[in-house]
Amino acid sequence: MARSMLFAAAALAVLAAAPAWAAPGPHIAAAVADTSRPAADTARDAARKPAEMLEFAQVQPGQKVVDLIPGGGYFTRVLSKAVGGEGVVYAAAPPPSSPDAQPAAAKIAAEPGYGNVKVLALPGGGLNPPEPVDLIFTAQNYHDLHLKRLNLDVAVVDKSLFEALKPGGALVVVDHAAVAGAPIEVADTLHRIDPAIVKRELEAAGFELEAENDALRNPADPKTANVFAPEIRGKTDQFVLRFRKPK
Repeated sequence: MARSMLFAAAALAVLAAAPAWAAPGPHIAAAVADTSRPAADTARDAARKPAEMLEFAQVQPGQKVVDLIPGGGYFTRVLSKAVGGEGVVYAAAPPPSSPDAQPAAAKIAAEPGYGNVKVLALPGGGLNPPEPVDLIFTAQNYHDLHLKRLNLDVAVVDKSLFEALKPGGALVVVDHAAVAGAPIEVADTLHRIDPAIVKRELEAAGFELEAENDALRNPADPKTANVFAPEIRGKTDQFVLRFRKPK
């Protein structure tokens, strides 16, 4: 009986210490529920969990946020609505692949209701927003910094992220997990990265790892297939990390 009571007390202590992910604030809930979002985006909400991601990122109205490598702009839209008219979303996109190409972020910025979206060129030397920002958010793209064709000095890029933030600002990284101990070359072959590499690189740039979120984890993913393979696309095991720039 005494051992059972001790076990129960220990279990309660573990539960009490475990992080409780709060329900999203009303500004985040409204951003996700916004009817101007394309149907193609809302169809992906169950898999990408935008409300949980923005709540974990601690997005607040009025913030200055960088959406780093926004791709099709899935998170650009919800970040724009969540920070509101007093905030700004800098969509930091690499140069287009052709002179006639227009990044998705530029198209979003031209739509009614997204006037707080500003397209920011992302040169090879790293991020350089026009003002210090509260948050840098990047989803499914950190591994791209290691693509051979880009030939980036990742340490320099990471330091630019650190310098772009206000003291106390946050960097949130969402990405496809590779097998623990996998070499960095899987960024090219599988579009994945070992989260231990991300932690090591960003801590070397001066960041402090503050929290992790397992909302997008999928233990059924063997982590050996390319993330675009039909059998795993949209169902990959993803890690979510929040780093902080010390004040």
